[in-house]
Amino acid sequence: MSALTRADVAHVAALARLALSDEELDRYTGQLAVVLDHAQDVAALDLEGTPPTAHPFAEHTVLREDVEAPCLDRDVVLAQAPAVEDDRFCVPRIIGEAP
Repeated sequence: MSALTRADVAHVAALARLALSDEELDRYTGQLAVVLDHAQDVAALDLEGTPPTAHPFAEHTVLREDVEAPCLDRDVVLAQAPAVEDDRFCVPRIIGEAP
């Protein structure tokens, strides 16, 4: 793989519609070169027989089982609300002006 140049980074920045200063171009050229070198090292690894994974650790569900239980009493819940209208919570409007 050829060495990453400042012109390459300027081209990618232009494609991404980023305006970079000369100092940023110099800094990002070095940083991107390091990232691409690392990607090249990873690509060179022998992964024959290694199954693809989505996560490095075995995942397990940490959620509890759904168990049917009695609901809260509507009147008790609404009695604790700051504002109630038509047996529902009354909240300020988010879009537009508040009434």
